[in-house]
Amino acid sequence: MMPERLPISSGQSHPKNADESRTHLNRELIGFPEGVKNRTEAIQHRIENAGITRKIGKNQVRAIRVMLSGTSEDMKRIEDAGSLNDWCADSVDWLQKTFGAENLVSVVLHRDEKTLHIHATIVPIVTGERRKAKEEKSTEGKKKYRKKNPNTARLCADDVMARDKLKGYQDSYTRRMQAYGLQWGVEGSKAKHINTQQY
Repeated sequence: MMPERLPISSGQSHPKNADESRTHLNRELIGFPEGVKNRTEAIQHRIENAGITRKIGKNQVRAIRVMLSGTSEDMKRIEDAGSLNDWCADSVDWLQKTFGAENLVSVVLHRDEKTLHIHATIVPIVTGERRKAKEEKSTEGKKKYRKKNPNTARLCADDVMARDKLKGYQDSYTRRMQAYGLQWGVEGSKAKHINTQQY
């Protein structure tokens, strides 16, 4: 599982490493809401219908893209065993349970590149106490302000992408995918991730 924060753009780009003659083999695993035509509109639709009352900053992260896969050999083995549809269904189920079904706005199986993989787009809408609020120390002697309701929906990629949560996502996805023979990579590796645009 490799998450990355993405700028939102309405343009569709085709990765350099993708085989355009195989693009028709890609498959949408969840549908858009009625009246929504693409991922950018789906992100905006989710934000507008989430009950967010706070102003959203113009530079605020509105979506996170997650890639789910294994090695080329693992994914070929899953496909050859006739388990690809099950792997897709289990991956979508894991995404919905982990990030909230309503926050999952796009899930696409890509078969036009060397290794089968899923790209999922998540709108990071959360409720509960802010992560930063949990870390703040006592404010004795300081001016007190009215506290916001912690159960109010808010857009917050920082809460979803916290370091401890990222490791937790990888651990829980690995446990869920053991039935397919997928394993976590080298824990604590110093290897650097290259995002899909750089690749």
